[in-house]
Amino acid sequence: MFDYLFLEAAQKDYESSVVWYSDRSLMSANRFVSSLDSTLIQICEDPFRWRNEHKNFYEVGLRKFPFSIVYKINEAENLIIVVSIFHHKRNPGKKYRR
Repeated sequence: MFDYLFLEAAQKDYESSVVWYSDRSLMSANRFVSSLDSTLIQICEDPFRWRNEHKNFYEVGLRKFPFSIVYKINEAENLIIVVSIFHHKRNPGKKYRR
C-alpha cells in the first residue's frame, strides 16, 4: 500500500474546490470530499491500475464530479505524489505543468 502527498498546488486546487461546493451545498461538498477520498484510497492500493497519460503522470477521474486526480508514483518511497486536482473545464495543456 502506498501513502500519498499533495503538492502545494494540488492542495490549493482541492481547498478551492471544497469551498466552491460548500458555498452551494454542504451535501455536495461532503460528496466531493468523499469521492476524492475513496479515489485516493483506490490509487494507493493499486497506483498502476490507471493509464500513464503523459510522461510519468497518471490520471483518474472522480465519479460524478468533473475532476481528475493527476499523480506521479515514487516507487522507492512507496509514495503517490498528487500533482493536481484538475477540473475538466480548465485548459488541458496546463494539466501536467506543475
